[in-house]
Amino acid sequence: MKILIADKVSAKMVSDLQSLGCEVILEPNLSAETIPAALPGVEILIVRSTKVTAEAIEAGASLSLIIRAGAGVNTIDLKKASERGVYVANCPGKNTDAVAELAIGLLIAADRRIPDALVDLRSGKWRKKEYGKARGLKGRTLGIVGLGSIGNAVARLAKAIGMNVIVWSRSLTPEKAKALGVGFCASLENLAEQSDAVSVHLALSKETRGVINADFFGRMKKGALFVNTARGEVVDFPALKEALQSGKIRAGLDVFENEPSSGEADFADAELAALLSAATPHIGASTDQAEEAIADETVRVAKAFLETGKPLNAVNPRKLHTGVPCIIRHYNRVGVLANVLHELRSEGINIEEMENTIFDGEFAACCSLVLDKPPSADLLKRISAAENIIQAMLK
Repeated sequence: MKILIADKVSAKMVSDLQSLGCEVILEPNLSAETIPAALPGVEILIVRSTKVTAEAIEAGASLSLIIRAGAGVNTIDLKKASERGVYVANCPGKNTDAVAELAIGLLIAADRRIPDALVDLRSGKWRKKEYGKARGLKGRTLGIVGLGSIGNAVARLAKAIGMNVIVWSRSLTPEKAKALGVGFCASLENLAEQSDAVSVHLALSKETRGVINADFFGRMKKGALFVNTARGEVVDFPALKEALQSGKIRAGLDVFENEPSSGEADFADAELAALLSAATPHIGASTDQAEEAIADETVRVAKAFLETGKPLNAVNPRKLHTGVPCIIRHYNRVGVLANVLHELRSEGINIEEMENTIFDGEFAACCSLVLDKPPSADLLKRISAAENIIQAMLK
């Protein structure tokens, strides 16, 4: 099997994939624009930050699996991948501590104005009076937006440095918050008004796109800190710029809207960069520890796909089964299932999912089907009465 890696990864990941018997092509300088030309013959594509567009997926006639060596998959055109029957898988939870550490780092850097102080020192300026005005974080209230694994890790770190933690999350209840030792916020508005600092940890979706908006920034306290290490698109950037220009808040960002499509590129929004107190170029997951864990998980995902035809951590299979489950218990003979499929076709029934399990001894098997509509009673009887069928039934 041919694997293309379109970002810089560890030598160990490459060698581990090669040990699975795969041909591995490492092209770390590919971009969204150049990936399509590299995809002919490729069956598995592995990316970190490089975008995978609809055009790229269309160009990959042999493409069966895209692995995001990280958690988020917003850089991959999931709609086109699903339309083409291409699995998209990720490596969730492997970068949790790395992102949480950076979130706290940005928070401290913004509060103490570390980047600005460093710039002055490098230019030969000693400005102790200017930079000795930080508010400090101990005893301050940190509002966490989104309490997944990273949000939980940030809460633990924040409490360790003496901060009070309050949380808004769609799945959070007062009872869960109490058990976790954090304060419960019933709304984003409530969180913005109470927080001395805010750290965002939301996955990108239709519901979360632009949810951190002008109203949110307008409710934040004067002098509050804002940190985002999640996804740039959850923030309304014109509203953020306005809040920064007014001097009401300070911000530290690791993620941006319209990020470059490759790891080395120009950054277009110099105006925003000038307003920030701290910033990094989307490197939240980029520590040696996180990269080693992600590399191991990427290989595990690829190995499962090679062995079973199904990857681990697939994000685009349909979640809700709306079809009609049907069980066919049968003897393990050639042509049995072909006859079943022929009968279903006679009533225009489509098979949405199918899995056949052969029992020990290889004498009998059970086939689980999900049909797009129920078969007639007569059809079910015909299948049940067919040669080598033990039982046919709807669940």
